[in-house]
Amino acid sequence: MFIAMNRFKVVKGEEAAFETVWSSRKTRLDEMPGFLSFHLLKGPEKEDHTLYSSHTSWASKEDFTAWTKSEQFRESHRNAGQPRPKPMYLGHPEFEGFETVLSETNPHLPRQAAE
Repeated sequence: MFIAMNRFKVVKGEEAAFETVWSSRKTRLDEMPGFLSFHLLKGPEKEDHTLYSSHTSWASKEDFTAWTKSEQFRESHRNAGQPRPKPMYLGHPEFEGFETVLSETNPHLPRQAAE
């Protein structure tokens, strides 16, 4: 499995707008071979920003790489980085990619719930 994450430092007061951008866009992730799941995570608040992370899980790093080269990727990121009247986040998103080396699921949960 491969996990791709982007960290965003969202300017205080822009959290709702940031979440709306994500919830209203069409990702087309479900059209991609190897796509497993997507999560938008809200993290700790700092004095000037709130930390968010987008988190996608893929069957393999190759599946993720294919996504980044796809028409679906270009379409879902078409409006990223467009100028706004007020900046939504500080700096650029920080990408982090991880290959799974060890994985554990709760054996007491139904199989579908543990995935």
